[in-house]
Amino acid sequence: MSSLLSSQRKYNRVWYITGTSSGLGRTLLEEVLANGERAVGTCRNTSAIADLATKYPDQLLVQSVDVTNVQQIKDSFAAALAKWNRVDVVVNNAGYALFGEIESITEEEAKHNFEVQFWGVVRVMKEAVRIFREVNPPGEGGRIFNVSTIGGYRANPTLSYYSASKFALEGFTQSFLQEMSPEWNIKGCIIQPGGFASEWRSSSAKITTPHPAYIDEKNACHMFRTAIRADIPYIGNLKKMGKTIIKLAHMSADGTELPLRIQLGSDALFLVGQQAKNTLKDLEAWREISKETDEDGMDGDQYCKDVLLASGSFNDAK
Repeated sequence: MSSLLSSQRKYNRVWYITGTSSGLGRTLLEEVLANGERAVGTCRNTSAIADLATKYPDQLLVQSVDVTNVQQIKDSFAAALAKWNRVDVVVNNAGYALFGEIESITEEEAKHNFEVQFWGVVRVMKEAVRIFREVNPPGEGGRIFNVSTIGGYRANPTLSYYSASKFALEGFTQSFLQEMSPEWNIKGCIIQPGGFASEWRSSSAKITTPHPAYIDEKNACHMFRTAIRADIPYIGNLKKMGKTIIKLAHMSADGTELPLRIQLGSDALFLVGQQAKNTLKDLEAWREISKETDEDGMDGDQYCKDVLLASGSFNDAK
């Protein structure tokens, strides 16, 4: 019965999207509304989506939210419940790039990046889970899409803290999904976009002054800064990305199991694939060294089969 209800409500869900003033957030919000669904559009600068509020007065609830503010998050969810009595899909999109060598970025700047891109997501997810489990009808649950990046799987120079926050987000999401009891029907996945034409490396980014120790032309930081400044065309299309996230939500509502991670864009597929291959290559090349730390007389392969796999806790753990 709950599957039938989910299918019927597939095109009239309530979405909660952070960071909707520009880029992917704004584009996804437009696509959700054009698709006939309802949405809570959150951002700090609500005037940026005032035109959408005028165009879709019955479908869009605009909320001023800074994800570093716990009370604003709670209030925005409460407003959604007061208006529609439910929330079905949450997309954690708010964030910004922090460019700079590790030594050129202050601890305060790094902490703020984590506050937005890691702790902000944690706060939203905790409130969303409570609603999915305790407010939505039993068993209908909800869906969470956490927007990461290629840099959440493969780090680059000058993006150390940005990538670290995304690495943390991906690990947190993996644990979170394992903690959700099946009967709650709370699912989700990590979105790893490649390059898309947005404000990511321009107006929304924070770029520090280069540290003098890293300005040599052969230094990896200098080369990466130069590449970022170059007018390299993006392969990704934001409108298509928005449609794809909606498609994933549709597929999940119809019973398709979502992947833990999905790459959006051929560049994301390539770079994430290369990193995965490098990890497997190192694993095989250093396998014997790795096993040297086992206790004497222990059969490592048998241990993994009898203890790790037999427990069920590590069986194909996403």
